[in-house]
Amino acid sequence: MNNKVILFQGDSITDGNRDRGNDLNHVLGHSYAYMIAGKLGHENAAQKPLFVNRGVSGDRVSDLYARWNEDAISLKPDLISILIGVNDAWRIVSGEPSGATDRFEKAYVHLLAETREVLPESKLVLCEPFTLKTGATQENWGHWTELMSKYQSKVRELADRFDAVFVPLQDAFDAVEKTTDAAYWLWDGVHPTAAGHHLIAERWLDVVGRSGLLD
Repeated sequence: MNNKVILFQGDSITDGNRDRGNDLNHVLGHSYAYMIAGKLGHENAAQKPLFVNRGVSGDRVSDLYARWNEDAISLKPDLISILIGVNDAWRIVSGEPSGATDRFEKAYVHLLAETREVLPESKLVLCEPFTLKTGATQENWGHWTELMSKYQSKVRELADRFDAVFVPLQDAFDAVEKTTDAAYWLWDGVHPTAAGHHLIAERWLDVVGRSGLLD
C-alpha cells in the first residue's frame, strides 16, 4: 500500500458528516470509511496510504457522476470504493420529481465506463446497497424491496462487467437482524448506527482484503 490513495465515494452513509476543510479530526467523517482508514492506516503506517472521503449526503448515482471529475478523476486514486443507491430508491418511493425516471443503471454505467477509460489502472470496489424494514422504509416496504433488489443485482452485474470487486452487504444486515432488532443496525432502515458502520467496515475489509487489491 505504498503511498496509495484510497477514495470512498457515495451518499450520506459514506459522508458521515465529514468536514469539508482540512480538519484532520473530522475530514473522514464518522462512517465505515473512517473505520476502514483507521485499521488500514495503522497496519500499513510505513507505507503511508492516503484515505479520502468524498461522499455527499443525498446523492444519487447521477449526482455522483455529475461531480466525478473533481471528486474522483482529478484525485487519481489507486482504489475507488463506491456505495450508492439508497437515494435513487428513496426519491422514487417518495414520488419526488427527481425520481420521475430511474437513472440508477444508466448513470452507473456511464460513471464506471468513464473511470475505466480515464483511470485504467485504478482498482474498483462496488458495495451493495442495503436496507432493513424499520423507520422510513416500513410504510412502502414492498416498493423499497423491489427497487433495492433490482439495484443489488445490477451492482453485482456491473462489478463483473467492469472487473470490480463486489462487496455484498444485504446478507450481513439480514443475518444480524435475526439476533437484534433492525433499528439497532440501521436506525431508520437506511442509515447505519455505529454498529452498522462497523458491520460494513468488517465486511469490506474481509472481501477487499481477500481480493488482493490492498497488497
